[in-house]
Amino acid sequence: MSRFIFTSESVSMGHPDKVSDQVSDGVLDALLAQDATSRVACETLCTTDYLVLAGEITSQADVDYEQVARDVVREIGYTSDDIGFNADTCEVNVRLHQQSGDIAMGVDKDGAGDQGLMFGYACNQTEELMPLPIALSHRILNRLAKMRQTNVVDWLRPDSKSQVSVIYEGRRPVGISAVVVSTQHADSVEQSQIHEFITDQVIRETVPEELLLDETKYHINPTGRFVVGGPHGDCGLTGRKIIVDTYGGWGRHGGGAFSGKDSTKVDRSAAYMARYIAKNVVASGAADECEVQLAYAIGVADPVSVRVDTMGTADVAEKSIEAAVRELFPLTPRGIIEHLSLRRPIFRKTAWGGHFGRSDSDFTWEATDKAAELRDAVGLGGGVPEPAVATTV
Repeated sequence: MSRFIFTSESVSMGHPDKVSDQVSDGVLDALLAQDATSRVACETLCTTDYLVLAGEITSQADVDYEQVARDVVREIGYTSDDIGFNADTCEVNVRLHQQSGDIAMGVDKDGAGDQGLMFGYACNQTEELMPLPIALSHRILNRLAKMRQTNVVDWLRPDSKSQVSVIYEGRRPVGISAVVVSTQHADSVEQSQIHEFITDQVIRETVPEELLLDETKYHINPTGRFVVGGPHGDCGLTGRKIIVDTYGGWGRHGGGAFSGKDSTKVDRSAAYMARYIAKNVVASGAADECEVQLAYAIGVADPVSVRVDTMGTADVAEKSIEAAVRELFPLTPRGIIEHLSLRRPIFRKTAWGGHFGRSDSDFTWEATDKAAELRDAVGLGGGVPEPAVATTV
């Protein structure tokens, strides 16, 4: 049985790229709240005390884009001049214009807003049917964010990153070789204090004890200092954390980012549908692992291809699963939007912590409501089995 290590990372809501993602999706939500048919492609750049919005928007909504941006930055936690990025004093430059009529013409006919290929993935490594390395990386930062926001300690700052290296035997996770956590902090705190707090109060509270081995290495702020961070420490851009957003590199990625795009853009909506399909395949018991690829042509409603790959873990032929997918799941842009209810202002909260593996009911693509139908369609019959989760997490 092959033994290997696989690593995934996550970044916090205060990471500069995630600041940009949240501002872009904050703009999208503000527009959808007033006009559900808004077409949005909003990009954000942020750096030291400066933020710019650029892109294309067609909407009947009346939105104060600068105020939206400032509100998002404030809620993330950048509210002080001494960390180089302040929601109340930073310069905000708005460069948004109307969507191209050439693109709109295809979308008006319910076609895809662009060509492209999208992947969705699910596996039984965790209860949320996600790969374990990215799931644990997200959990670490979720706890760290909660502890910062509730003032458990006063020295945590918004920017942080995590990384988890999982040891596998075959496709089964058996331990963790290394955990990396880097967190922005006040100048006053000692690194030894940070190391003890992160190890005991964050890592050991989120990572299953049985996976932490005697030889597990802990790298906490490995450079020795992380005072300068956020947009002051590094320029942020929308769409630069697409692997953090998805499966941590375990599943393939079509290349399109999500944030700042309304759901006529199949980069976003079809990636959600592909995850929804893959998760229902695994939840149905038809396979332990599933990757779905969808591909589209601009202005054309139906996908140009649909592929299901179960990596040899299926109990039935993949062709029968593909046929069931085409029968049970709406795959046109309009069908996806309607089935997953994607014309609502729900997207800002997708912009950090990953778009997949979430329990929030607004993440409709995480539902497994098609599992029983799919099981019947591929001829397995019987009820949906309890998931055979490969770990105890």
